Amino acid sequence: MKITFRLLLSLVIVVAIVTAILSYYQVNQEKSRMTVDLDRRAAILADSLKESVSSLEGVGLPEWLNRLVVKYERFEGVAVFGTDGKMITATPELKSLTPQPFPAAVKAILKDRPLGELIDIQGKDIYAYVLPLKTDGKITGAMALFTDATYIGVRLREIWKYNLLRFLIYTFLIVLITVVVVRWSITGPIAQIAQWMREARTGKGKGGQPAPFPRGDILASLVNEATNMAKSLAVARARADAEARRRFSTASLWTARRLKEQMSVELSGKKLFLASNREPYMHINEGHTVKCIVPAGGLVTALDPVMRICDGLWLAHGGGEADRETVDANDKVRVPPEKPEYTLKRVWLSKEEEKGYYYGFSNEGLWPLCHIAHNRPIFRLDDWINYQKVNEKFAENLLQEIAEEEAPLVLIQDYHLALLPLLVKEKRPDARVALFWHIPWPNPEAFAICPWQQEILMGMLGADLLGFHIQFHCNNFLDTVDRFLESKTDWEQFSVSRSGHTTLVKPFPISVSFENSTDREAAKRESLPLRQQLLKERGVQARYLGVGVDRIDYTKGIPERFRAVERFLEKYPEFIGRFTFVELGAPSRTHIKKYRDFMAEVEETADSINWRFQTREWNPILFLKAHHSHEEIYPFYKAADVCMVTSLHDGMNLVAKEFVSVRDDDDGVLILSQFTGASRELTDALIINPYDIEEMADALHRSLVMEPREKSERMGRMRTVIRENNIYRWAGDLIAALARLRPAEGVE
Repeated sequence: MKITFRLLLSLVIVVAIVTAILSYYQVNQEKSRMTVDLDRRAAILADSLKESVSSLEGVGLPEWLNRLVVKYERFEGVAVFGTDGKMITATPELKSLTPQPFPAAVKAILKDRPLGELIDIQGKDIYAYVLPLKTDGKITGAMALFTDATYIGVRLREIWKYNLLRFLIYTFLIVLITVVVVRWSITGPIAQIAQWMREARTGKGKGGQPAPFPRGDILASLVNEATNMAKSLAVARARADAEARRRFSTASLWTARRLKEQMSVELSGKKLFLASNREPYMHINEGHTVKCIVPAGGLVTALDPVMRICDGLWLAHGGGEADRETVDANDKVRVPPEKPEYTLKRVWLSKEEEKGYYYGFSNEGLWPLCHIAHNRPIFRLDDWINYQKVNEKFAENLLQEIAEEEAPLVLIQDYHLALLPLLVKEKRPDARVALFWHIPWPNPEAFAICPWQQEILMGMLGADLLGFHIQFHCNNFLDTVDRFLESKTDWEQFSVSRSGHTTLVKPFPISVSFENSTDREAAKRESLPLRQQLLKERGVQARYLGVGVDRIDYTKGIPERFRAVERFLEKYPEFIGRFTFVELGAPSRTHIKKYRDFMAEVEETADSINWRFQTREWNPILFLKAHHSHEEIYPFYKAADVCMVTSLHDGMNLVAKEFVSVRDDDDGVLILSQFTGASRELTDALIINPYDIEEMADALHRSLVMEPREKSERMGRMRTVIRENNIYRWAGDLIAALARLRPAEGVE
């Protein structure tokens, strides 16, 4: 109370001093203005009268001049003075009131110029304007005009009264605001902190735990000290957990074994449930037999090793023509076929559902919406209805599997299942749910295109943990939530709180299984075809080999890549007949017309360039359109002089990381688009703008003439990045963050 009183008293004194200074200045300015106005009016009148008055020596004022005195408001009269300042004649009312000699008249005569000043005549403020009178250039006396100036004093007193009232109002408001602020920011938090510390010390909070820690505001130092004091109550357990985590963090390399050890600590025997649209293994008919294939795409490449380790359950859409024949009565099958290590449960969709949910809303709507590749998203109501139905179908299947699990861990993958987190949390609030978004997240202006923007955001915010590849996408998501939802965004913790639930938003850069890639290559090294053998099998002879591996998608920049090869051969004709670029393209989403048209564009571009440059034994571009297995792709990675990743927009792009992981010879050059998430990590690649054909052509030339030492140093540094940030680290960080969430609150 004493501190508050002193603060308020200081504020009142300061406001009073400031108000007094400003009022004094205002009064002086107003007095000066009004005096100047009086002086101007008196000067005009005096100038018009001086000729008539100068001849009135010794006689009374004429009647017309007396009437003039009455006519003009506030005009009190006129007086004429001799050269000695004594009155010669004057308005009757002034004769007895004006001092003799009149000081103002004496000053005006001596200085030979008009003078004006305020004087007091019998307690009344009068403004006297004195003008010297001249005859033939010689001063013969002075004329004085007297004007009532009492209104000036009235006006100045009004200013003082108004400013006093304003001072009182300001003082009241400042005191009131200060009391509220002090109460809100100081005394209130102190009382809350004291209550929190009391509950922490006595254990009398809810469930034996103190209430959530109060806000700190300007008392951050006290909050920190109180937090440290509270943490000391659980120091033994904290030290044990810290020791276990320190052992993992100091290991030199993330491996499958290390991930297993961490999972045993983090999960404590819990099972991991994973949900995605794409299944990791698909069964198809091949003649009279059923063949198991691995669908193309980074999702399977990234997550299959993780599921093998934890023996989890993967819930996915069964899209293979022979998928139904290979599952049991519960729609489950153990995978991989050669060495089953986890369970795959398939969800069945009708053709209408698949068309609306997958080809429609997901890939004609959300996919182009999130990728800035200048393709207009298409949103249809029927597609949205099917998207909701399929998400609900996934939720029903997932809830069946986790029914017997206590606080289950659920990891949901990608944009196909944006509504699933909320559907799961509504039925199982105790579940710890993470959603990993594999594609970029656009800025709020771009996301505003989606007609069901709020429903998508609310579905995603059902998750306790939301992961993107890079921090930039996290920032875009938080900006979008700020724009379109009523929620509280914490930019320090990167979290969103809404309806009592908190979602953490964090970057988890996905990677590849560096360890497995290296081992697989080492096992095949002796029989690996040489570059010439790979090309010879396809009827081509060339000294240099470039490679690109993609799904045939308009976001991958394949036509731009081909045109860069064409421009490269134009600028550097010495490589004609010596350089061949092989594009391993997997057909994708061919049910969508835009993708069929794009496939035709890619083929036409390749044919056009080949027609222009090809010889009987050489083609500049080999476009191998097929679903290629990893075993078929790795020899091209190994043999290539350069790998081109020219995505127009990509969340990460695992092709770039796969190429680097295979090159244990520290050879080869990676040309990488600046619009991929991988470009943030693989800075030793030749980073290019895929829209700049000239830059890509020059990068191709540079990669082929680069000194072996520079190639080795660049590749070595990139391999170190991939080795230290491989798929096991990604999975360990993501699953650890999920496992450490508090089921009831969704925060760490």
